[in-house]
Amino acid sequence: MSEAADTTAATDLATALQPLLSRVGAVVVDGEPDTADIPITVQDTTIHVRVRDDHDLSDGLARLIRTVEHELGGHLAQLPRSQKQHAVRLLEERGAFEMRHSAETVAEAMGMSRFTIYNYLNRIRVDR
Repeated sequence: MSEAADTTAATDLATALQPLLSRVGAVVVDGEPDTADIPITVQDTTIHVRVRDDHDLSDGLARLIRTVEHELGGHLAQLPRSQKQHAVRLLEERGAFEMRHSAETVAEAMGMSRFTIYNYLNRIRVDR
C-alpha cells in the first residue's frame, strides 16, 4: 500500500473511532507514539490512541448517569417513576451495573433505595 493510501486509511479509521475516543477522553496520536499509547489495528492500518492525562476513566458511571439524564431531559431524582424505570433500562443496556457499587450510586442519583433499583433490574432481566 502506498504512503498516501496508508494515510487515508489511518484518517478513515481515526474518523470512525472519534465518537468513542471523545467519550473516553482519548485522542489519536500525531507523530511518534509513547509506550503508554494504545495501538489500534484494523485491516493492516494502525493508529495510536492516547488517553489524556486530565481524563479520569474511573468516573464512567457518573458519565453514564449524566448521559441518561441529558437524554431524558432532567435529573434522575426528578423524573417520574416510568422515566426512572426507563433510565435503569438504559443504564443496564450500557453496562452500568457491571461496575462495582453501581446500584448504590444509581439509587442515590435517583433518590430511591438500592432495593428498588434491584427490583427494576430484575424486571428488565426477566423481560429479555
